[in-house]
Amino acid sequence: MNTTPTVILTDIEGTTSSIAFVKDVLFPYARAALPGFVEARRHEPEIRRWLDAVALEIGHPHQDSRDEAAVQQLLAWIDEDRKHTALKAIQGQLWAEGYALGEYRAHVYADAAEALKRWKTAGHDLYVYSSGSVPAQKLFFGHSDAGDLTPLFSGYFDTEIGGKRDVASYRHIAADIGVAPSHIVFLSDVVEELDAAREAGLRTVLLDRRNDYPNSREAMANGHRLVESFAAITP
Repeated sequence: MNTTPTVILTDIEGTTSSIAFVKDVLFPYARAALPGFVEARRHEPEIRRWLDAVALEIGHPHQDSRDEAAVQQLLAWIDEDRKHTALKAIQGQLWAEGYALGEYRAHVYADAAEALKRWKTAGHDLYVYSSGSVPAQKLFFGHSDAGDLTPLFSGYFDTEIGGKRDVASYRHIAADIGVAPSHIVFLSDVVEELDAAREAGLRTVLLDRRNDYPNSREAMANGHRLVESFAAITP
């Protein structure tokens, strides 16, 4: 039986791209811009939807101070690096403005960009699974320092399909793509995510980039194949 994976599913932060870019560029930009962004765009349906969801979640019923409370909670979640769907959605809108204004370009490791292009040419289908919202993922790869990489990808998944450490999420992704889990290889820098993917039947590769992890994590790889570069991966 041919067991060559036909689909590559990749994480972003710490995998295709440096953790530092997200931590030192995107998060601070979102934090600084969030209050003014909400003030200017809070009446737009998509922004309103998420602000109301946050207010409801924190149990803030007062109409006159609802948005202020939601903003304070969103800022707290940024500081906590909380992977909350509402935060990710609003951050995606904020980052869209930053990309449009040319404030920054998304970092993508050269070996990742080269491998993704090579794999696409070889006939592999490429997908992204990240805690960032799907619109944010598209912005990221559409405004990367390697150029517009969005034509390489067949689709994107975020936490609306499920948490990245939940086995069911990977089963849902395989079903959505329409392939057996064993025909997907998942690339990530987080062992717990790879554990869940492996339990769902996916193949796994642990990225251990020296820029992001100065000390080798070979001892904690938990049986996942470990590489320092996409160049070492043969799907």
